[in-house]
Amino acid sequence: MLRVLLVSAAVLVGVPALAQDAQTLADIRSELAQLAAQVQGLRGELVASGAQGIQAAGGASALERMDAMEGSLSRLTSRTEALENRINQVVADGTNRIGDLEFRLCELEEGCDISTLGQTGVLGGVASASPVTAPAPNATEPAGMSLAMNEQADFDRAKAAFDGADFAGAAAGFAKFNEIYPGSPLGSEAMYLRGEALSKTGNTTAAARSWLDAFNADKTGARAPDSLLMLGKSLGEIGQKPEACATLDQVVRRFPGTSAADQSVGARQALGCQ
Repeated sequence: MLRVLLVSAAVLVGVPALAQDAQTLADIRSELAQLAAQVQGLRGELVASGAQGIQAAGGASALERMDAMEGSLSRLTSRTEALENRINQVVADGTNRIGDLEFRLCELEEGCDISTLGQTGVLGGVASASPVTAPAPNATEPAGMSLAMNEQADFDRAKAAFDGADFAGAAAGFAKFNEIYPGSPLGSEAMYLRGEALSKTGNTTAAARSWLDAFNADKTGARAPDSLLMLGKSLGEIGQKPEACATLDQVVRRFPGTSAADQSVGARQALGCQ
């Protein structure tokens, strides 16, 4: 069961683009409905013009062409609705699977309280449909974002523990930081470094959970490529080779040209991915 759930971490990183496509399809369906209404309006005007007007428009063939246009618009609308429904199903299924993955990782992580997991956010809210080249990571305050009082100091305290090789203390510090400052601009960085600290203590499963959280917190941010890379590597370390290979492949697809993408190629080769 865990193997099935873990593969969702690799597969679902491409789902956000589908959610954006669903919105685009809704727009297309609306435009098709407007076109159909306009064709019907033109038909009404043509019929109201009488035989002379119909003859001027091209005779009976004009009405036949309108029939063909309305038929085509109807078929396009039906196909658009079918695609939209399918995408919505994929997004819903992806959200459920990522929630199951978080639940299972929590079960494996010592001290994790399942009741605190909360509701999994719907996939596809902010991700870009095109590959993103992430900027270089920076542990300081991101430009244009303000920090709460003591927020930077608490982050720096946990980072100092990490730099001082107190990895257990650093993991606890970063976890507490994200509890105190949910949604912090430093949150993704804290989750990523917590994964690093947990990995140093040998808790690979918990580290994978933290890297997954870091990626989900900001799928296009500075730490997104590294978070996805480390998630893939950690999946390989705990014996989930297919899931690891799929996740590492997504690093290359989503973040081409980054250092993480280059490292992902080597990691896939080391795992013997096809």
